[in-house]
Amino acid sequence: MIKVAAIGVGYWGPNLVRNLAALENVSVTVVCDINALRAETIRQRFCPGARVVADYRELAADPEVDAVVIITPIVTHCELGSFFLAAGKHVLIEKPMARTVAECEQMIRLAEVNQRVLMVGHVFRFNLAVQRIKQYVDQGDLGKLFYIYSQRVNLGRIQQDINALWSFAPHDISIINFWLGEEPVQVSARGFSYLNRGIEDVVFLELNYPSGVGAHMHLGWLDPRKVRLMTLVGSRKMVVYDDISVDAKIQVYDKSIDKLEEYLDDPESFAQFQFQIKTGDLVIPTVPFGEPLQAECRHFIECIDQGKRPLTDGWDGLRVVKVLEAAEQSLLQNGAPVSLPTVSGV
Repeated sequence: MIKVAAIGVGYWGPNLVRNLAALENVSVTVVCDINALRAETIRQRFCPGARVVADYRELAADPEVDAVVIITPIVTHCELGSFFLAAGKHVLIEKPMARTVAECEQMIRLAEVNQRVLMVGHVFRFNLAVQRIKQYVDQGDLGKLFYIYSQRVNLGRIQQDINALWSFAPHDISIINFWLGEEPVQVSARGFSYLNRGIEDVVFLELNYPSGVGAHMHLGWLDPRKVRLMTLVGSRKMVVYDDISVDAKIQVYDKSIDKLEEYLDDPESFAQFQFQIKTGDLVIPTVPFGEPLQAECRHFIECIDQGKRPLTDGWDGLRVVKVLEAAEQSLLQNGAPVSLPTVSGV
């Protein structure tokens, strides 16, 4: 039985507590939050055998805590993650992992020195639809992948401590890195502040990958509709991933420029090529239902129990933060491109 403490049970925390408490080999022993009333409410609802704690420092030497899940504001992630890793606890920390690459490196070092699991909550890596699309890309079903674009917008929840880039982009960066199996080499970002000065409510982010794939993201909480949409355009087929859709999360379009691939392989004959649109079937594959967050929690516990390396380990979290940090720099430079160094971690 793995004994887990939940640190922070505000907006997203209750979902993690619920999923952890549902696992057979997990006992949620502590609910920690500065709001005692909120913590007590969550305790009664999901883990009545747990106790409520206001000060996380009480848990450093607690034998009733093997691991912690950290679901607090981003500015606290490095402090809390480092504290618990140094105390010998396994750590699952919500996205984004930290505010800077340096903070991520600090936690990675502590996890390695103390031989503890450090996992980042990139929950879409455990989404069955995202995994299915990864298969399409790897198998070459889409042909040569040209570009990807995404919309992650809605009206509210308006945040005061971070901008739309840090709130929304970690999901799509993590997904696209996973699909492509590589990380971007250049980033540029433009943002606009309408509701709170200095906090961008809307951000347009562009990523360039070494394979030549371009990615564009529209992010924000000031939009009339809630949209969670990603589109992949290939030389052979195109895919739309709609995370909000109930029965059509993946839509595969058999649309392309006819015979384009053979001309891409033989550029000298491209001048004689006449573009012709090929339109085939729209296929909506069946994707089994599953809650990604529960799969994420189960994976964290398995990594602790079996000594495995998480799919979304500290290096994976660092790669996402590296893009966010560079994008923030681009925002301050009015969209100027920022080059990204390669992460040295395995």
